[in-house]
Amino acid sequence: MPDYKVNILQLREDNYHNGLKLGRSLRNQPILKAFEAATKPEIDTEQLKSIYNEFAPQLLSELEGLAEGLEMPFPKTAALLGGYDVPKIAAMGCSAMITASYYVRNYDFTPAFYDGYFTVAQADQGLATAGYNLQAIGRHDGVNEQGLAAGLHFVSFDGYRTGLSPWVGVRMILESCGTAEEASYMLRHIPHAACYNFSIGDARGNMAVVEASPDQVISRAGGEAAIACVNHYEALTGKNRPAIEHSLRRKRYLDSLDAERLTQTEAFDLFKDPKSPLFFTDYDDLFGTLHTFSYAFEEGRVMTSLAQGGVLDFSFKDWTRGQDIPEAALTGHID
Repeated sequence: MPDYKVNILQLREDNYHNGLKLGRSLRNQPILKAFEAATKPEIDTEQLKSIYNEFAPQLLSELEGLAEGLEMPFPKTAALLGGYDVPKIAAMGCSAMITASYYVRNYDFTPAFYDGYFTVAQADQGLATAGYNLQAIGRHDGVNEQGLAAGLHFVSFDGYRTGLSPWVGVRMILESCGTAEEASYMLRHIPHAACYNFSIGDARGNMAVVEASPDQVISRAGGEAAIACVNHYEALTGKNRPAIEHSLRRKRYLDSLDAERLTQTEAFDLFKDPKSPLFFTDYDDLFGTLHTFSYAFEEGRVMTSLAQGGVLDFSFKDWTRGQDIPEAALTGHID
């Protein structure tokens, strides 16, 4: 497979116009066809609006702008990109490690369902955020201006029901929460469609893994120097997939690291190294590393790269003060 690219989108308008700009950028992109094949043609739009209004009303304005930018009716945009009542999509893998100093993680899946956008956004409502888009309005992972970093980790489809996708869940907590405790609280009240872990760290040195399922949500706070998060539950074990050895192996490796002694740069380099036990190339089997994302809580430093690609290294704190990122895109390579 040739090189692949992620556009860096910098948005500083109100929520509606941020959505409008994203929609215009996405219009006629091949990823829309992929999402159209994987989503329902219609959903209960009023129920989606009700949930958005309860947890993150500003995202409803963004979704309206997105529809305008795509030149698509709002009900169709809501079904295609709203992250509600999304049919089961094949499993994805992710590994994360959180310490009091930094958050770092890999996202592993297939480029077929990869938006190709890294968005840094500041709007009139909600917290400023930086992260990788998933289904346009959602996020794989990211950070907000108060120093909350978070990411999603697929576990299973046990008890699957109509509800919110985890990528919209990540976006909602980044938009609204400043601490791991606040994020855990919101995740206990969001209607989850499937079983996912959420890895969370904040600027106060708190860290947590939230095990979220359609019928039960448990938060495991990190009482140690570091906490690792992969693709199985440690509390709600009855909801795990039958075969979790791959996830267990990554967890054992992460637990063996002296994470507290690693700097952000050292941890980031370890995760993105193609020779690392945390880097995978099984793209045809939906398990290849697509990006590495890291945030240092005190410095406010974001480090990120695509597979075998160059590093984007910038101060998110400076960005929120008006200093734009000079780069327009990231490039990665899949052998």
